[in-house]
Amino acid sequence: MAARILDRLLAGTLPDPDGGPPLQVDTKSVVIARSLAGSEGELVRALGLGRTLALVSDETTHAVLGDRVERALTGRDKLISIVLPARPHPDYATVERLRAATESADALIAVGSGTINDLCKYASALDKKPYVVFGTAPSMNGYVSVNAAITVGGLKKSLTAHAPVGVFLDIGVLAAAPPRMIRSGLGDSLCRPTAQADWLLAHLLFDQPYREMPFTLLAEDEGDLFAQSDALMAGDHAAMEGLVRTLLLSGFGTAICGSSQPASQGEHLISHYADMMGGHDVPLSFHGEQIGVTTLTTARLQEAMLSAPTPVLSAETSDEADVIRTFGPELGPSCWKEFAQKRLAGEKLDAANHRIATRWPHVVERISKIVVPAGELDAVLARAGAPRAPRELSWTRSFYEAAVRGARLIRNRYTFLDLAANAGALDRLLPAII
Repeated sequence: MAARILDRLLAGTLPDPDGGPPLQVDTKSVVIARSLAGSEGELVRALGLGRTLALVSDETTHAVLGDRVERALTGRDKLISIVLPARPHPDYATVERLRAATESADALIAVGSGTINDLCKYASALDKKPYVVFGTAPSMNGYVSVNAAITVGGLKKSLTAHAPVGVFLDIGVLAAAPPRMIRSGLGDSLCRPTAQADWLLAHLLFDQPYREMPFTLLAEDEGDLFAQSDALMAGDHAAMEGLVRTLLLSGFGTAICGSSQPASQGEHLISHYADMMGGHDVPLSFHGEQIGVTTLTTARLQEAMLSAPTPVLSAETSDEADVIRTFGPELGPSCWKEFAQKRLAGEKLDAANHRIATRWPHVVERISKIVVPAGELDAVLARAGAPRAPRELSWTRSFYEAAVRGARLIRNRYTFLDLAANAGALDRLLPAII
């Protein structure tokens, strides 16, 4: 059933659960196979991408799959091979270097996962060129999204890009990826309940747009994926296919919405804070590993707020000086510009308190129906041997507490982090949710 949902989505025949015409996506071809060996060239050529193709990988992904794809394309295509250093930086400077190196290409072929995909996605979008991606790890849900996570001036941003024309995923290659990268994809999938709860909260309190569609796409696979996280790590190909579909359908959900909101809320803001403020002395961790940990914190916070008495919100105390003091003179102004848009004061605060006073039982009922208990989410990660606590990411408790407090200042998304802070409960709850 879940595979048919993906097929119908690509064919443009899947009904929109929110009403309106059938759902449409820009990606034309998705191939998930136990092996793609020998078919790589035809998969690319069938899309008619042009006469000159630029194949982009890094030192690691070139050895894993890039060399194989390159050999499959050599002879019938004019190919520019670009092999970036291992673990390239997803920043604007790297994007500009990539654009210069692919100037003569008609299209880009990304061979990699998160960083390589985002670099090619954004560079090709700026140059109005199509791109396809051969995935090398099931590490994130961004393969088919229309946003790219690019660092600009030290601030990690979700920049508008475009979807790949084709996505090609070899289950054998993905199952052989480093275990941490598989756990990362699982962690990135774990946040569906917390992201949906945060997004629905903003809708119920402030009438912000909200859709059920992204979560309907995921419903078929989520239960099995969460229940089989140990099988996933043991190399079970059926479990890997479930993870791959979940990651793709999550990305398609954000692409259809035109926003990352269905998959990125408070849990991602905590991760973004850690990326921005962690410094070079904090060991690198994969994005999805971080999201697994921050999702548990967010789920515990949501449970605490939903089970507490009706909250009464106070006027926001954090001002521009606080935000700039937290993030510094370079990042602070951008954060303040975002945070100021959701800052509660005056009539906006009065309206929020009135809505809560008159409708809080309804809010609790609606959100309680779509969350997964924090204990169950913790068990999913435990069975997979994934990080579950900040210390397992080499984050000190004091740093993580600062991240949970400061995360909401980064972006104009009202989440349970804001609700708890505005209700004067966030500091009190910190010991129980971390």
